[in-house]
Amino acid sequence: MQPEKISCRSRHALMAAALVALALGGCAVGPDHRRPATPEVSSFKEAEGWVPAAPADALERGPWWSLFNDPVLDQLAARVDVSNQNVAQAVGAYAQARALVREQRSSLFPSVTLNGGANRSHSSSSSGGSSAAGGSGGRTGNSYQLSIGASWEPDVWGRLGRAVNSASASAQASAADLASARLSAQGELAVNYLSLRQTDAQKALLATTLAGFRRTLEITQNRYAAGIVARTDVLQSQTQLANAQADEAGLVRQRAQLEHAIAVLVGEAPGNFTLAPVPWTAEVPQIPLGVASELLQRRPDIAAAERRVAVANEQIGIAQTAYYPSLPLGASYGFGASRVADLFNASSSVWSFGLSAAQVLFNAGATGALVEASQAAHAQAVAGYRQTVLTAFQDVEDQLAATRVLLTQQDLRRQASEAADLVEQQVLNRYRSGQVGYTEVITAQATALSARRALVQAMADRQTTAVALIQALGGGWQAASQGAASP
Repeated sequence: MQPEKISCRSRHALMAAALVALALGGCAVGPDHRRPATPEVSSFKEAEGWVPAAPADALERGPWWSLFNDPVLDQLAARVDVSNQNVAQAVGAYAQARALVREQRSSLFPSVTLNGGANRSHSSSSSGGSSAAGGSGGRTGNSYQLSIGASWEPDVWGRLGRAVNSASASAQASAADLASARLSAQGELAVNYLSLRQTDAQKALLATTLAGFRRTLEITQNRYAAGIVARTDVLQSQTQLANAQADEAGLVRQRAQLEHAIAVLVGEAPGNFTLAPVPWTAEVPQIPLGVASELLQRRPDIAAAERRVAVANEQIGIAQTAYYPSLPLGASYGFGASRVADLFNASSSVWSFGLSAAQVLFNAGATGALVEASQAAHAQAVAGYRQTVLTAFQDVEDQLAATRVLLTQQDLRRQASEAADLVEQQVLNRYRSGQVGYTEVITAQATALSARRALVQAMADRQTTAVALIQALGGGWQAASQGAASP
């Protein structure tokens, strides 16, 4: 059998249809993405000298925790990227998003399939003569097929391209989510670590105070044994010492919990993790004010929110393409024969080429509802993006105000602590000489201890606020491409 010939007119019609489909491939349906407008802020209310904002969310964040000059913190922070399970989960989500981008991009290209088959069939027939003779009639035959086919849907209305863009924006949002998870874990680790060192400092302070309380108790017992003071002085001294020891036990519990939290953040079982006490370095880094507004634009949560707006925008275009027909192309070429030896003969070849069209005529408003739903989702994403930006500005303003106020508080706490120490010493000397009662000693000692602990807390608050400010600004600023201004 000769292969079927296609007429010149039919061939031209098919070619014209294919060219029309290709020409229409650039007609994307739907709105183009534009970054939503947000309040313009060139400087912050709580600080001066801030430069105008410039989008820079793709710049690399530096190891900002090294600003605290703590080698142990540096080692722990380096383990977050490797062992923290929340970060590992975000890494997996980002890898999945990138794979989905490749999957969507493959839809832009034709798919090619290879098909083959072999069949054996039998058809029976009977006649009176053969039946009378006791025989049977029929025919048994074999058939073999082998073909290669291709199908392709031109992206006439931009649906496939928008699907790729949507997947790419989702992958970029996942990358920003990964940066957010990493920054959050690093910040939580830094806060817990600095709080643990502050707890060590509080324990050392209490240890010194307890030693003083024990000496005072001994003095009071000696004076009571000599009949100089009443037994109530001894009982008051014992009460004060016991309360301070209870506070020390509370610090032990607090330190253990912080140590356990740090272990989980670095991906280790708390039972296998220990941090030895070391002297506390209450160093607070100077934040370069000149790059704050640039760093605000680098916040990963803002980048993720903006990318999700882009995803929602692409979904509008994808939904609108349902108003237009789909125009898939298909082609195949193969062979068919009753014997394997004849399978590749020219006379057994079969080919086909075609263009089809499909259009939904009625679906009870489902397409319009889908478009309206995608538009509503876009409006929701825009509102979420703007809220994220406003919250980011609030975070920075809050931490800047806290940074300024805590510096003043620390100076005042130091003055109060120094004055309380002097009062404690003077009252204790007067008590030894019998000029005042023990109640005044108790009051002076409690006031001095409270002032010392408040000073340590103020110093720790300045450190944790510095961490919060760095997080609010989007991370570190040590990338060489940024050219950070000096403090």
